[in-house]
Order: sequence, then structure tokens, then C-alpha cells
Amino acid sequence: MAHKPTIAFLGTGLMGSPMARNLLRAGFSLHAWNRSQEKAAALGAEGAVVFIDPREAVREVDVLITMLKDGPAVREVVFQQGVAEALPKGATHIDMGSISPAEAIEHARLHEKLGHPCLDAPVSGGTIGATEGKLAIMAGGEEETFHTHVPIFEAMGTPSHIGPHGCGQLSKLANQVIVAVSIGAVSEAFILAGAGGADPAKVRQALQGGFASSRILSEHGLRMVERNFQPGGPAKFQLKDLNNALNAANTHNLDLPITRLLQQLYDAMISAGGGELDHSALLTHLEKMQPDQKL
Repeated sequence: MAHKPTIAFLGTGLMGSPMARNLLRAGFSLHAWNRSQEKAAALGAEGAVVFIDPREAVREVDVLITMLKDGPAVREVVFQQGVAEALPKGATHIDMGSISPAEAIEHARLHEKLGHPCLDAPVSGGTIGATEGKLAIMAGGEEETFHTHVPIFEAMGTPSHIGPHGCGQLSKLANQVIVAVSIGAVSEAFILAGAGGADPAKVRQALQGGFASSRILSEHGLRMVERNFQPGGPAKFQLKDLNNALNAANTHNLDLPITRLLQQLYDAMISAGGGELDHSALLTHLEKMQPDQKL
């Protein structure tokens, strides 16, 4: 990348705002837009040019980054509101939100007709990783397109090229399956330990020295011990990813019974009003299934 490209960043919410800030700190010129305008306006004081109309935000940029809630939101903003048509020919669309692999492939097909390279590049690491610029970035698309945009990715985290269009999203779904199952396992382990009189905080500390050690045990286990369920990754988005994982499994004629169980648990948790809590709050739903036990 011979020069620092101008970037339009659409979707400056919980994850998008810190990601956009890291791009500004890395010296990229940034256009910002968000459906809720106040969330983008805060970036204006840090050097971004803030737009009310997403089409105007992309007219003179080299790269479009979207960080929207799901596939239908990407389709609406990019393809139904005219953003794709307003994006200069040859400019690249990098979708860093979590959508289904099938949607990523379809979006790539639509972009190809308009002369836009694109990458599906979802992330893992939550708000902490986004703030610290330490996200894991999983990219699908043409390898040459990926390598051209590595300097952009490196301002936000550590990028990996996974394979063709849709493979970044498949990698993210694999990530979310592991995360969901691990949160469930840590939750049940703490419930079991607490029921027998053990201090879950001390159990967490002890387990970090053994084979059960993991980032989930370290970070989400601490959330559980401290009862801090302010969202880094809202449970409603965890459920969206599990739904997408099961849909992808059906496409490939696969049965994922453990994933299906976690999908059912998160669905029940969200139906009971827990969708805005952090996904580690699955602990509280499992506690309610055992009314005599509370961590």
C-alpha cells in the first residue's frame, strides 16, 4: 500500500468506535457514519469527518469498512441505500461484522458486478480487543486483496487470510462455537464448585495453571466471579452467530449437537430478557435452572 488510503467506516457502535479510533491513531483519514448519529459524532473530535448520509461518506474513499449488526443490515445499508453504487469503482469493501457465509458470498457477487474488490473479515476479541487494537481478524476473499490491506488490519489487530469469500465468516462461526461451549463449561464448573462449598474465584485461579486454562476462563470467568455482565459481546449477537453456525452446518449436511444445545440455552436466556447482557451472563440463566444455587 503505497499511500495511506482514505477509509469510510460505517457502523461506529460498541465495537466500531474503538476500531475507528485505532485507524485514526494509525494516521488514516477516516469518514464516519452511524445510524445513531451521536455515536459517530464523538469521532469528529478525534479527526474523523462525520457524515449524516452513508452514500456521501463513501464517495471519495479508497476503502469502505462496515461494522453492522448482521447480514440484513449490511444488505440494507450497502446495497439498498445506494452505498455500493456511490463507492468509487476499484474501492474495496471490507465487512468486519459477523454475517452468514452465504451472505458474504452473495455480497461479493454483487460487488463484483460493480467493480469492487471485497473481503469478509469478522473479528474476535470483544470491546477490550477492539480498544487495545488486539483483535483477531479472519479474512475471506482474494489473497492479493487481503495482502494489499494488511496495514489497515494491523491498526486494529492481527489479520489472517483464511480462504475464499465466506471463509472469514466460517472462521468466525468456528470461533463463536468454541466461545459459546467454553462459556457454558466454565459456568457449569463454577456452579458445581460453588455447590460443594468451593470459592469459584479460587477455583478459577487454580484452573488457570492446568489443562482447563483458557482466555474464556481468565476473562469471562472473572466476569462471572465479579458478576460483571456489562456487554463486551452481547448475548443476542452470540445467539445470532450460533444460528448462523447451525444454518451453515445444515448447508453441509452436518449435525452439531453441542452447538445446538448452546443455541437453545442462549435462545432461552434471551427470551427471558437477557439479550443485552454479556454472553458470559449465560451463567445466570444456568443458575436459574438450579434455584438452590447461586454463585
